[in-house]
Amino acid sequence: MDFQGRDVVSINDFTLEEINYILDVAEGMVPAAKGEEVLDLIPGKILAMMFYEPSTRTMLSFETAMKRIGGKVIGFSDVRATSTAKGETLADTIKMVEAYADVIVLRHDREGAARMAAEFSDIPVLNAGDGAGQHPTQTLLDLYTMRSELGYLRKKSIALVGDLKYGRTVHSLTYALAKFGANLHFIAPEALQLPPEVVSHLEKRNASFEVHEDLSDVMGEVDVLYVTRIQKERFPDIEEYNKVAGAFRIDTESLTGAKKSMIIMHPLPRVDEISPDVDGTNHARYFQQAFNGVPVRMALLSLVLGADLGVLR
Repeated sequence: MDFQGRDVVSINDFTLEEINYILDVAEGMVPAAKGEEVLDLIPGKILAMMFYEPSTRTMLSFETAMKRIGGKVIGFSDVRATSTAKGETLADTIKMVEAYADVIVLRHDREGAARMAAEFSDIPVLNAGDGAGQHPTQTLLDLYTMRSELGYLRKKSIALVGDLKYGRTVHSLTYALAKFGANLHFIAPEALQLPPEVVSHLEKRNASFEVHEDLSDVMGEVDVLYVTRIQKERFPDIEEYNKVAGAFRIDTESLTGAKKSMIIMHPLPRVDEISPDVDGTNHARYFQQAFNGVPVRMALLSLVLGADLGVLR
């Protein structure tokens, strides 16, 4: 499969076969991701990080991934320190940055910004989250985590809980899980359920899904509990946020009746939706999930930069 030079804007840009190939490559990257091996797959290549929104895991894991495969990193995480503060457009910034790097990772507060950036850029653009739109590399690491734990996803029951309206991780993951044939359960207050366009996509694919407002409806049957925080920064009205804040809180008591094999995932950061007492249970996988971003992003960067992966075989 030829990934060299490709943009990564939406998970929908990939076929099921391509997704599985990326995950296979990521599996071979794990020893290097842990620092147990040294890879020099892309010597001299430079990654430009353009983060218009705050980030911890995505930013650091991309930087780690690039360095683990032999590349270098430049970029910014405070837009106030860039010419954007002087009025420079995203299009102009992209054209400038592509002159300094071989690949761009962009996080932006506007939905559609990554797609627009890819149109202006002559080097690959990887979407690290665009507003309430999508977060495809997060989805890839989520799929990697689920596949590692469950073996396969077809007919597995996945419950997505929390802010399904504004949560971009949920949107991308929903599209991907539909490709894999998973049984989906969407659990949220009515005001935070999936956007109509995502529901329409599921219906067109004849995907298996149900909508709930109470987690207890499905706790005993799900294989994965994927929890998200309420996206306070996306709400146009703080009063609307206050109505749903704290709508779901996962603690050890709420896990009564869950399968022993069920795993709990969260894209992080968490606020109060998962109690710390869950961290020590056999269900918790969110910190492993965060680590998995390193081998997955190592794989993706290697592929779009045309690295010779023969060393992994």
